[in-house]
Amino acid sequence: MPAPHEHTGLQLRSLVRTTGELELSLERVHVPEPRADEVVIRVEATPINPSDLGLLLGGADVASAVASGTPERPVATLRIPEAAMKTMAARADVSMAVGNEGAGVVVAAGSSDAAQAMLRRSVAVLGGAMYSQFRCVQADACLVLPDDATPADGASAFINPLTALGMVETMRREGHRALVHTAAASNLGLMLNRLCLKDGVGLVNVVRRAEQADLLRRQGAQHVCRSDSPDFADELADAIAATGATLAFDATGGGRLASDILSAMEVAITRDVKDVGRYGSSTYKQVYLYGGLDTSPTQLVRTFGMAWGIGGWLVFPFLEKIGPVAAKALKARVIAELKTTFRSEYAREISLAEALQPRMIAAYGRRATGEKFLINPNRHGG
Repeated sequence: MPAPHEHTGLQLRSLVRTTGELELSLERVHVPEPRADEVVIRVEATPINPSDLGLLLGGADVASAVASGTPERPVATLRIPEAAMKTMAARADVSMAVGNEGAGVVVAAGSSDAAQAMLRRSVAVLGGAMYSQFRCVQADACLVLPDDATPADGASAFINPLTALGMVETMRREGHRALVHTAAASNLGLMLNRLCLKDGVGLVNVVRRAEQADLLRRQGAQHVCRSDSPDFADELADAIAATGATLAFDATGGGRLASDILSAMEVAITRDVKDVGRYGSSTYKQVYLYGGLDTSPTQLVRTFGMAWGIGGWLVFPFLEKIGPVAAKALKARVIAELKTTFRSEYAREISLAEALQPRMIAAYGRRATGEKFLINPNRHGG
C-alpha cells in the first residue's frame, strides 16, 4: 500500500475567543495512515458555500479583519459584535476545522478492495474539515469522479446538487407539481433551473435585481420575478398561475418574502373562483425555509387562507428520510450529469493563505451572487 505523499498538512482553523474576537489561522496537522476502509485525499478543490461561512466567520464583522503572522502561515483576526457573541458560547475557545465538501486525488488507500479501487482516482467527498491539504476519510463517503472530470468539477458534487434534486423530489413526494425558488441566481439556483428545464418541472425564479434576472433568462429560465419590481406581487401571482406552483423553497428566511409567496399562491389559485369562502381556498400551499440570507424575523401577513404550512428544510435530514437506496440513486445522477446539469461555476480560485487575507475575507464574506470562491489547499502563493 503506497504511503501518503505527506504525513502532515496545513488546515484552516476558526477560533472564537471569549474576548469577542475571531481568529482564522493555518495549523499543521498530522495525516493518519489510512485504515483498511479509508483513503487519504490530496485536496485540490473545496468551495466556500454559504453553509461554510457560519462556521468559518462565526458572525464576525468581515470589514474588521486584520492580518498578522507570516506569508506562509497567516493569521486573520476579526471583531465579533456583542449580539453575535451570544450565539457563539458553545464554540468559545475551541479551534474548529472548516469546509463541508471538496474533491481531490486519492494518494493512499487502505487494504480493502473498495479503498484500493480509488487509489490515484479523483474523488469528491462530504467529509468536513475540507479546507485542508490532506484528508483521511471513509472510502464509502467518496464519489469517484468520471475520468474526464477534474477535482474542480467535483468540488461541489454534494450540497448544491443534492439540494436541487431534493427539492424536486420533495415536490413529487408531497404531491405538488411546480416550485418557487428564491435567491434564484445563486449557484444552487442556476443548477435548480437547469434541472427543472431538463425534467420538465415548472419553476418560478425569484431574484432581487435586473442582472440576476437577465442571467437566468440567458440560461433558459421561463419564469423570473424581481422582488425589487413595483409590480412584484402581480408578476409573482401570474407566474405561479402559469406553473401551478404550490411549493416554495426560500433561501432568505427573514422578512416577508415567504408570506408574499403564500399570498401570491392564494391569488393564483382563487383568481377564477367566484365564491372562495371565508377560509380561503382548500388547496394546500407550503413554503420551506432552507437558508438565512435575511437574518431579520420571519413575518407572516395572513392573506392566504387556512390551507398552508411553513417550516424548515435541509438536504441531509431529507436524504436520511428517503433512505440509502433512494439517496444512492440521487448521487448516481449527480455523477452522471456532473459537467452538465450539476456543473458549478466559480469567480475565483484561491489558496489557503489567500483565504486569510482581509480583502479576500471581505469578498467572499459578502455572499454576492456570481462570486462563489473555490479554495485549492495545495495551491501555492497568496
